Amino acid sequence: MMKYKGTYITLFSIMLKRFLREQYGVEVARKALKGAKSIYKSMLEKVDDIGDDNPMANNIYMCFVFLAIWNAAEGAIDVESYRAVIKRFMKSPMVLKIMGSIDLNKPKDLQKMKDNFRAMQAWVDEHPQYKDKTWDFNFDETKHKDGSYYHFTRCPIEAFARKYGYLEVLPVCCEIDYYTMEALHGVLHRDYTLATGGSICDYWIVPDKIANPE
Repeated sequence: MMKYKGTYITLFSIMLKRFLREQYGVEVARKALKGAKSIYKSMLEKVDDIGDDNPMANNIYMCFVFLAIWNAAEGAIDVESYRAVIKRFMKSPMVLKIMGSIDLNKPKDLQKMKDNFRAMQAWVDEHPQYKDKTWDFNFDETKHKDGSYYHFTRCPIEAFARKYGYLEVLPVCCEIDYYTMEALHGVLHRDYTLATGGSICDYWIVPDKIANPE
């Protein structure tokens, strides 16, 4: 069970409203947004606790908003169109502004990103009670010359989705990683995700000005 925090469900619902209305109409959007809050709370009650102060916890709080809205629509939101809605949302000026002004082409920004990833794993090392519940960072700086590489063998969102019937729509949330990196002037190269049956979720993140990364 994760502690309920209303910030994400409230803020994202407001920000997503226009995109949902444009794609599905006012009635479907209203139904989905109205029903999502109680579903969201229920999801947080069922998911494994990974620690309220876990720096990766925000991934659950954010992703569960999208899953709860999809569930609350009761079939009126199909996965493919939802993929397009989330893409438009993630590329909207308001979201890009929230993401800040990080540019992974700048060595200091790229290093800061690497340091942040290391700090996330350090948190897990310092809280062994959550080790088997949260994401596991597996770094390999020798795998590629450019950028940064790591992979996960565990994802609490994937485990939850597989158990409670959200696996169909979860890949839409996984794709948010691509849009996030793009906003940071980076490119995510990925071959596998746990959500689509892979044994890992891999992340090779490269500054977007590198034409032929190695």
